[in-house]
Amino acid sequence: MMSVLDKLREMSIVVADTGDVRAVRDWNPVDCTTNPTLVLKALEDPNSDELISQEVERAHRTGLSPRHVCENLTVAIGAELSGSVSGRVSTEVDACLSFNVEKSVERARQIIAGYNAIGVDKERVLIKLAATWEGIKAAEILQDEGIDCNLTLVFCLPQAVACASAGAFLISPFVGRITDWHKANGGLNTMAPEEDPGVQSVRNIYDYYKSNGVDTIVMAASFRTTSQIKALSGCDRLTIAPHLLEEMSSDTGDLVRALDPSRVTHREPLKMDETRFRWLLNSDAMATEKLAQGIRNFDADHRQLVNLIADRMKATSTRLL
Repeated sequence: MMSVLDKLREMSIVVADTGDVRAVRDWNPVDCTTNPTLVLKALEDPNSDELISQEVERAHRTGLSPRHVCENLTVAIGAELSGSVSGRVSTEVDACLSFNVEKSVERARQIIAGYNAIGVDKERVLIKLAATWEGIKAAEILQDEGIDCNLTLVFCLPQAVACASAGAFLISPFVGRITDWHKANGGLNTMAPEEDPGVQSVRNIYDYYKSNGVDTIVMAASFRTTSQIKALSGCDRLTIAPHLLEEMSSDTGDLVRALDPSRVTHREPLKMDETRFRWLLNSDAMATEKLAQGIRNFDADHRQLVNLIADRMKATSTRLL
């Protein structure tokens, strides 16, 4: 009997929301995606110890800083993940660069160069950027260079419209974090999937894209429950954490397609310049707060990664003396 996960794969491309190589191999997704939080979890796994040791030893030989070691490790994990999927691996530009177009573009080029150096072609990689105005402008430059981008931390339609105008390959509109915000700010503690504001946000973006002929891929992300996933079945792509993949693989119930490009609600096209983008984003308290929080959290995890590597390098250096 087919599981709900099997049925979902007939409607949407399933992406693994993890940096754990074993989890990717277990669930056999088409793509996989990482961010600093997921990379940090992967590096804290004892199974990653050999990979960390190799990069730390190389750093001692070449004089690399802990920050550079983290950059190399992120690419190394991505390369290992790419061997377990047929599609792409998303790799994130440092969150601290989210408001700097030039530095974001420079870092993205470094990531692609790092992958190329170890035999992973740029067609196997998506550069992840926060969907700030600057991140979107950086993606526009990179897309023109043939470097495909995943614009993440999308919480509202204005962000999605600006991403489409920039020619972004893919966007990651978040579901669960929107739901979290509404629950924390006077919303119901429980709500049906049809009433879930995170689900409604993705459906609105999907309808806008499909009714306006936008090629940018919609990859819904940040799920809290399988009910949210089921309510978005048929979305172009769904990036799902391993514990939710496990739950759906054990579910043999029905799954009705929720999103279909032939059955969208028409949305009028919008024009989005910088002034309008910033005003509309600022007018949306949830989107403003969750975007800022997401950037802060990714940056905090990135700094924790650097500190973890610095401690490992210090310990290794002491043993070598």
